Amino acid sequence: LASVAFTALFAVASLFAGGLADRNDRKLLTIGSIVAWSAATFATATSGDYNHVLIARIFMGLACAFSTPSAYTLIRDLVSKERAALANSLYGSGVYLGGGLSSLSILLDGRIGWRNTLEVIAGFGLVAAVTAATFLPSDPKLGAADVLEDNAQKNDATVIASETSIEDKPSPFTDVSQILSIPRVQWLFAGSFLRFCSGLCIGVWAAPYYKLAFPDDATSYAVINALIVGLCGVTSGVIGGIVADKTATWAAASGKDANAGRLVVPIIGSLLAVPAWYLTSHASTFDTAMAWLAIEYLVAECWFGPTVAVLQSEVGKSQGGTAQGLFTLTGAIGNFAPSLLGILYGQQASVAGAMNNSAILSTLLANGVCAGYLLSAACFAVSATKDSGEKKVQL
Repeated sequence: LASVAFTALFAVASLFAGGLADRNDRKLLTIGSIVAWSAATFATATSGDYNHVLIARIFMGLACAFSTPSAYTLIRDLVSKERAALANSLYGSGVYLGGGLSSLSILLDGRIGWRNTLEVIAGFGLVAAVTAATFLPSDPKLGAADVLEDNAQKNDATVIASETSIEDKPSPFTDVSQILSIPRVQWLFAGSFLRFCSGLCIGVWAAPYYKLAFPDDATSYAVINALIVGLCGVTSGVIGGIVADKTATWAAASGKDANAGRLVVPIIGSLLAVPAWYLTSHASTFDTAMAWLAIEYLVAECWFGPTVAVLQSEVGKSQGGTAQGLFTLTGAIGNFAPSLLGILYGQQASVAGAMNNSAILSTLLANGVCAGYLLSAACFAVSATKDSGEKKVQL
């Protein structure tokens, strides 16, 4: 349920959702997505059996897929390029705040039960929908379309040209092909996929590992992990965005590629995360493990905002939603990494005759996560050397 069920429609819906974001009101798509996943959460709380929970989780994956492309393309259109990485990092920080709160939800579950906990979460989702409807600016794309329509009505030739451009608008499959033809974007997606694999393995398997390795500190872990994910994840993301915008400015001032400058941040962050994660997964005491886990989050989670900023600047404005859908798809596919790790753990633990073997899980986590970090750094480095996809038509 943590990976495969959520991924099933999320992966497929991402591309479709990206195309809709490129062509429709992104504010309405965002609000509708929030309402839909809140309803799915409530449906999970009222489920009568496993199949009902599975269906609700699949529907939640479908609903969540529609928010990300709309959000990041709105950020691109509303925020200056000089602050693009920071803006994307601030939005992405919600993942870490949510991750911290999800860890604390274990405590809420112990007090009021899992059904009531999910109902509380669904309620907060509806509050978020009302907040978005009240404070989120209107889609600037629609305002521009209205101006173009007024001008077109004053000139018959403009009307004909406008109709022709609409008829000639490329299909979503054409957009996907054009986006994937950009060498820098190809390597950017490869690095992001590997980075998602490592992060998702940590997200799914860190708690079981620490419970096995330090059973007396299981309750403390829930609180400490929430603080680490929330505080260190947000701090890393925000600082990464600030630094990436500065390195982009310095690169441009030196006559070099600004996006290559932005990619320095995810490259260095991924490399620094390797020793930090290895040490937390091999720590002999709980306190040492938590200290290295905090360091790991501080150095590793700086990658997201700069990467999205590079992606959005490399593709045409009419392809931003589709590009973000592809990016989300890499993360969705990465959800299978924790499942694969679980299969390997089950096989090795079965051979060893101990299904709860922290040493086996420690080795698998260290090797898998660190390999993902190293390979992602290499892919980001190759992406930085590739030609920019600046030669594109702004539709």
